Parts: sequence; C-alpha cells; structure tokens
Amino acid sequence: MSAPVRVLVIDDSALMRKLIPQIIERDHDIQVVGTAMDGEFGLKKIDELHPHVITLDLEMPRMDGMETLRQIMRKHKLPVIIVSSHTTDGASSTFKALALGAFDFVAKPRDAASAQMEQIATELIGKIKVAAKAEPRVKANVSLEPTKVQKLKSKPKKAPTKIVAIGISTGGPNALQYMLAQLPGDFPGSIVVVQHMPEGFTDMFARRLNECCAIEVKEAQSGDMLQAGRALICPGNRHIRVRRMPLGDMVVLADDERVNGHRPSADVLFKSVAQEFASGAVGVIMTGMGEDGADGLGALKASGALTIAQDEQSCVVFGMPKVAIEKGYAQRVVSLEMMANTLLAQCSVERRSMAKV
Repeated sequence: MSAPVRVLVIDDSALMRKLIPQIIERDHDIQVVGTAMDGEFGLKKIDELHPHVITLDLEMPRMDGMETLRQIMRKHKLPVIIVSSHTTDGASSTFKALALGAFDFVAKPRDAASAQMEQIATELIGKIKVAAKAEPRVKANVSLEPTKVQKLKSKPKKAPTKIVAIGISTGGPNALQYMLAQLPGDFPGSIVVVQHMPEGFTDMFARRLNECCAIEVKEAQSGDMLQAGRALICPGNRHIRVRRMPLGDMVVLADDERVNGHRPSADVLFKSVAQEFASGAVGVIMTGMGEDGADGLGALKASGALTIAQDEQSCVVFGMPKVAIEKGYAQRVVSLEMMANTLLAQCSVERRSMAKV
C-alpha cells in the first residue's frame, strides 16, 4: 500500500484549521501532518514535517499568503492549493497566486460552517491527490499584473471564419492568459471557452484576460454574438451552447444538470459546436484533470471539425488531453507555446478560401 499524501494546512482561521483536516482526512490516502496559523509558522512546519501538498489561505496576518507562496515556490517547489474567499479581492488575489505558481484553488463557501464545507470536500480531496502526483511542468510566462494592451480602435464586427471551442481545467488560467495574449486583435475566429471554475470567479478572470489580450474577452451572457476577434468565457455554474441564427450566431447559457461532475462542461459545449458548425469549427482540449471534453471532442472529429489536444509536456495536469488522445479523438497534439499560431493558421486558411469564392 502506498504512503498517504502528507498535507499541511496554513490558514489564520481556527475554524478552517479544524474543518479542512476533518473533510480531507476522510480519504484514507490523505494525512494532515500539521496546521499553521500564518505564513511564518507554515514555512517552519514545512521544514519540520515535509508535506507533499499545502493548502494555503491568502488573507493572513504577519506574513500573508502571497509572500508565503513566493517563499514556498522559491525554496521548496511544493504544490500549493489556494483556499480562496468568494470576494472580488479574493478572486483577484487567487489569479495572482496562480501566476506565482500555485497548483490550483478551491473557493471557500460563503458560510464556512461544517455543513457548507461539505460542498468542497470532494473537489479539494481530488485536487490534493492529483497535485501530489503531478510533475513540475514548463511554466507559462504569466505576469502577476497583466500588461494592458492597446485594443484596435473602432473594430468592425465581423462574422468569424471558424468557431474555436476550448475545454480546459487545472492550469487553465495561466495557459489561457499565455495563449490568448498571443492572438492578434484581428484574429478571424471566434472563441468559446469552458474553464472549470467556481461561480463568481469567471467574471474577474475574463476581465483580467481582456486587459492583456488584443482580442476582446468577456464573460458570456445568453445572446452574446459569435464575432471574429472575440473570446467568450462560460460563467461558473452554467452550461454554454452555440446556436446558428438568421440574424447572427450566438451563445446560450443553461442550468441543466452537471455533466461528468461539471457545470460548465466541455462536453456540452463541444457537442453543440459539432451539431451547429461541424467542419466550420476547431475543438481544443487543454490542461486539466478528469475526462470532461473527451467524448465531445470525438463528436467534433466525427462532424468534420479539426480537433487538437495540448501536449503532455506543457500541461499542468495531463488528464483531459490524455483521455482524448487515447480515445483517438485528437487529430493534432500541440504545445502551449504553439497553440496560438496553430489556431491563427487554421482560422486564416478559411478566410483565404472564402475570399476566393
């Protein structure tokens, strides 16, 4: 029998230092080896207890979570899972922590009572176990404060040459920021993204991306049009589908049941894109744990769309792409570094061929 995953919990809340060990130690493969009330104590306990994974609160006295994370990344290079508050400041700090190298995050329930913490138990346990096994990967060059870019002035709203559907999970915030920031403002395709992320975080995420990308990035609303040079991020806890309409193609949000344990689900997006756009689409499955999106990518391939999976070396977690590749649904395997150029080439080919007609 393999040794349990050793976890250190760093949180200034006495309640959270009690509840987090309670909910994660129900899994016999996890052992909480200690807790710490702030970053200074936490760093000392890392040296003493040799944990495999750390859960970290960002809002703490003395040494805050961000400085603690910097030191963990510099000295120990251990996987850190942020336990984040649902506030706007909490979301902003979480994305900065991911840029610093945090493995992933879970959102604290708004009411941190024992019954509410049950909601994140399965999610936190799963992420701890994956983090313990994950090998350090090539880190995308993502800045804490995204560089604001100049948008194209009075950009005409054009119909896209192709619809690019992206499914992504753990490691996604940094990967998407890296990739989307490389696309030109006149990118001819329209992008729809399912990023596994809790409700309340996707709006901040989309705003952050919009600041550093030449294309427009926004959190999707039902009725948003699929336009060239635009990326729509599905809101947390909603599903997103595409619809072809006489007055213009659009996205529609829904509250159907979870698929593969997820809402939003990449499978839901991919299958709707396959049905509506077929060979006029590109499906992309990127870094993430689990297998959401694999079957949807298969539907896209069967419809005539080009299907792409991110390569193992550039994934934080080679879960979702691996399943799609093993099932034979990914026609191409592309590194994160080459993903933007690949999408630009695919969407531009269609533009040139349409111009000849």
